[in-house]
Amino acid sequence: MIKHALPVTREADFAAWYQSVITEADLAEESGVRGCMVIRPWGYGIWERIQRLLDDRIKATGHENCYFPLFIPLSYFEKEAEHVDGFAKEMAVVTHHRLIADGKSGLVPDPEAKLEEPLVVRPTSETVIGTAFARWVQSWRDLPVLINQWANVVRWEMRTRMFLRTSEFLWQEGHTAHATADEAREETLKMLEVYREFAETCLALPVVAGEKPENERFPGAVATYSIEAMMQDGKALQAGTSHFLGTNFAKAQNIRFQNAGGELELANTTSWGVSTRMIGGVIMVHGDDDGLRVPPRIAPWQVVIVPMLRDAPEDAAIVAYCKDLQKELAAQTALGEPVRALLDLKPAKAATKRWGWVKKGAPIVIEVGGRDVAGGNVSVIRRDRLYREDGKLDSRVVARGDFVAETAEMLDDIQAALFGEAQGRLKSNIAPVDDWAGIEAMFADATRPGWADVAWSKPTGVALDTVVERLKTLKLTIRNAPMGQDTASGACVFTGDPAVERVLIGRSY
Repeated sequence: MIKHALPVTREADFAAWYQSVITEADLAEESGVRGCMVIRPWGYGIWERIQRLLDDRIKATGHENCYFPLFIPLSYFEKEAEHVDGFAKEMAVVTHHRLIADGKSGLVPDPEAKLEEPLVVRPTSETVIGTAFARWVQSWRDLPVLINQWANVVRWEMRTRMFLRTSEFLWQEGHTAHATADEAREETLKMLEVYREFAETCLALPVVAGEKPENERFPGAVATYSIEAMMQDGKALQAGTSHFLGTNFAKAQNIRFQNAGGELELANTTSWGVSTRMIGGVIMVHGDDDGLRVPPRIAPWQVVIVPMLRDAPEDAAIVAYCKDLQKELAAQTALGEPVRALLDLKPAKAATKRWGWVKKGAPIVIEVGGRDVAGGNVSVIRRDRLYREDGKLDSRVVARGDFVAETAEMLDDIQAALFGEAQGRLKSNIAPVDDWAGIEAMFADATRPGWADVAWSKPTGVALDTVVERLKTLKLTIRNAPMGQDTASGACVFTGDPAVERVLIGRSY
């Protein structure tokens, strides 16, 4: 019987296990404000890796980074009724600019310092960026405009969960303006593919890219596309979205340009984004009962060296050996970058440090003691396969030179192994279902993992509302209609009308 590092297992209580991983891996903690979290160095280090790798991809497609204000005038939202309706219940609003002391209540807003116009704390930036686009775009020569910003946003959530649904979170949001609808649609799908490739290549997160149904569109969008990832409990996580906004925001924000023929036209715009929610996805896809397992591409430290010190004279030789090993590893290249190796010299027992890094999910943990130094060896623990068949910790003694030479291959193997494991789970837990009775049977058990793949007639209006309400009875939602699917046949499982595509249905976060 293996005694795992976490106090709760995935099987016993998946929600409690998720929170335990965050705590034991030192990813984040409560801040004192409901729905807002302190992201600790290891968690933020993962986010920095995500930023760097994704930012490179965004810039490679021709986009430039910029920054827009955190505060947005309420009037900017009022210009786009559908958009403000979609975010109205989540908005945090600033109404005063000064506090005064009140003898009974302490500090209170100064009635004399009320703002002439309320300011919305940024929930998303379409309105403020659209206003800037209206200034920047005058002629067809000014198009396309391709920008991105890394920022924080606030959406006042009633039910929060770290990384997955918080009142404040970090993200990137891309915004573009184009001369034609075709160009804007192409941009929307291009960025969706950037997200898909990034999730699978860097996060080892297999996803399904596709179009969201009408009821799941971004407020004000013509079409919304997403990448959907399957968590270990079978629920879906929307890991990124890309929106074709048509001319809806251009009309509201007056983004017009003079075309080559001298006529005024409305621009077509897009927006797209991913957030710190991706870290929640990494936890729930790759974590195990001993903590987090971080894919090497996004691990702040890929190899952690733990010297086994005993306050003895030979400690100096062990530390010197470890420092030389760290330098040798840093000179190696793995997954296209220098190996990131840390020498952990914190004053703690080696076993405590070892299990701390296991819980954090460092891809490779190296232990070095006096015997290792004498023999020119290292003891290697791979985080993706922690135990031997007999249930004991799989710590392998390897010649130091061999380990250094094999580090790149080992990290590449860990990255591929994590992806392969998750991809197998995704594929084996999507099942075709032919009718509503089949959906009820599949999800009768609330813990049933997986998604249903069903024929869909793409109903709209009242017919779609009826479907949505029916799905709510089983706590289900339509995730997306996968891209590149074959022509659908048969009847829609909801309406009985001829199917035009197939969609995935499941429970979600």
